[in-house]
Amino acid sequence: MNPNHITSHRAGFCMGETMVTSASEAHGIELAIVRQRQGEVLKESSPMETAWVLLQGRAMTSVDGIEHAVQRDSLFDERPSVVQLPPGEPVEWARVRTANHRSFDPALYLPEAVFSEARGQGLVQDAALRVVRLVFDDASAPASNLVIGEVVNLPGRWSSYPPHHHDQPELYHYRFTQPQGYGHAELGDDVVKVKHGDTVKIMGGLDHPQVAAPGYGMYYLWIVRHGATRYTGFTFTNEHQWVLEGKDGSKEQGWLPKELK
Repeated sequence: MNPNHITSHRAGFCMGETMVTSASEAHGIELAIVRQRQGEVLKESSPMETAWVLLQGRAMTSVDGIEHAVQRDSLFDERPSVVQLPPGEPVEWARVRTANHRSFDPALYLPEAVFSEARGQGLVQDAALRVVRLVFDDASAPASNLVIGEVVNLPGRWSSYPPHHHDQPELYHYRFTQPQGYGHAELGDDVVKVKHGDTVKIMGGLDHPQVAAPGYGMYYLWIVRHGATRYTGFTFTNEHQWVLEGKDGSKEQGWLPKELK
């Protein structure tokens, strides 16, 4: 069993708070899944920077004294609502944390403010076509120590592809369109089978492409923590960069058997 592959939550998450990773074990990134009952009010204050990502349900948030109703019925078809808070700010919601000595204004990212793109379109026979959503990064939240986004991996296709790497630590937290769904995640030369509720720690600058089994949509929340250098992007692995050059039916789309040409 790879120590960076967390599989203990495949049966689902209980009501209340379930710790997935601590900051000490995941290079500074704390991840918890928090489930609230209808009508339950959650108020917290933390000495750490916090981001609350709505995975499912309806909630009323209070950010800087302004209330917002937020709702999400589908991870796969809807963009997220995310509350970003500096250290010490109270919130009513659910969570990613990391240490941060800087202060900044609280922010609420509603779905219409989340950048979304179809990435990989026109490359390698669309085998790596996926939806990538960016909530905030170094450019939009320069005082934050986090970068947060989501990927919706199409059934039978790849994401985080061509293989890429970066020095900063990252977490992937997975959900599938059906509970028996699964995929495979590369951590360098190691490959782990990921299922509903799993989390993978990506450490040490390893390449980390992913693939979903046919028939199953794969969602993952991705969380990068800025390290000694800020995360501003990734580096593609040289031997696989050629796939970026093939668009619009060129020969660089990759091999196909004669029967399918």
